[in-house]
Amino acid sequence: MKRLGVRALVLEKAEGLRTTGSALSLSPNAWFALEALGIANKLTTAYAPCKKGYVTDIQTGAIQEVTYAKFDTSGHLLRVLHRKALLEALAEELPIDTIRFSSKLKSIGNQAQEGSSSAVIHMDDGASIKAKVLIGCDGVHSVVAHWLGLRAPVNSGRWAVRGLAVFPEGHGQNLEFRQFVTAGKRAAFVPLNDKELYWFLTCKFSSKGEDMAHDPELLKREVTDNFAKEFPQLYLKVVQHSDLSTITWAPLMFRLPWDIIFGNLSNGNVTVAGDAMHPMTPDMGQGGCSALEDAVVLGRHIGDSIIRNESLVAGDQMAGALKRYAEERRWRAAGLITGSFLSGWVQQEGSGWLKKFLRDVVFYRLLYSVIFGARRYDCGKLPCVSSNNPELENNQSKID
Repeated sequence: MKRLGVRALVLEKAEGLRTTGSALSLSPNAWFALEALGIANKLTTAYAPCKKGYVTDIQTGAIQEVTYAKFDTSGHLLRVLHRKALLEALAEELPIDTIRFSSKLKSIGNQAQEGSSSAVIHMDDGASIKAKVLIGCDGVHSVVAHWLGLRAPVNSGRWAVRGLAVFPEGHGQNLEFRQFVTAGKRAAFVPLNDKELYWFLTCKFSSKGEDMAHDPELLKREVTDNFAKEFPQLYLKVVQHSDLSTITWAPLMFRLPWDIIFGNLSNGNVTVAGDAMHPMTPDMGQGGCSALEDAVVLGRHIGDSIIRNESLVAGDQMAGALKRYAEERRWRAAGLITGSFLSGWVQQEGSGWLKKFLRDVVFYRLLYSVIFGARRYDCGKLPCVSSNNPELENNQSKID
């Protein structure tokens, strides 16, 4: 919105920028989006690309090499970075009063005025705010998505533990994605720099995971002594060096693809983006990447509307822009959700010969390049909108 000259207010529930997840991988499609937003260079200079990885079958010891660079012709490569670095790079571009922390959304309404409609946001502290456009980026359990009538995400039957390992004297690992798979489990680690590595473990769901969710020390011990005890010592050593403040546990949730295809992704001047629209399992590493795509596509449609109307016009004009955004994202999001779920299923489920054939031959040797193709998606650029138009303010106002 800032790149379009539109004043926006971010209502953030947390007290500060949230860094849950420690790190995330950004594929070429995310870098296209970050280029459109003008901040890609901030991050590419700090984080080197990851050009290849290895997949180890724990039961057989077989190792397959996966070269990411050969699937990419865009000039962008996979990079793994601190989540905090991305959030700070985005936040630094905004005016200081853009983000309002400790803001909890309670309910949403509409207010008609002079032939146009404004979204009325009722906050937990009793305040109400109205805006020409409401974009729900409020996560998996989105209040805005619920208001639109989208059904709640479902549990995939798996959970994930994630963390950041710190080696003050250096870890000595090459910048490669090391992955380990066995029946019902998948784990990996990858360096972020010379001293830090990001690691994760996904397993089939059990109530034991919920019991230890809020105890990082117990989580680390359960991973090394129980869930991943048959994994290589190198992986266990990484987990043992974890910074306890970075270890998290969470069930892997996703929205059913047909809920995206047939559901209401926008209604009037209200829409959703990111996990509020399309929560997905992390098996393709596309949660954050697709959220960045959303930002650019949404900005493009709102920008086109501003250009056509020479101002930010609410009512039918804005509703049309949001509807076009939703239609453009609908099938893309449903495809990523489906691909991510199938990716996790074929890599992690079962130990029989058929599952191994599907994973080792069909998936890694034949389909991996097709799946990686989805990561090369270019969401486009933002339109050039005059910054001299005084009517581009979103004009949020406090009602009471």
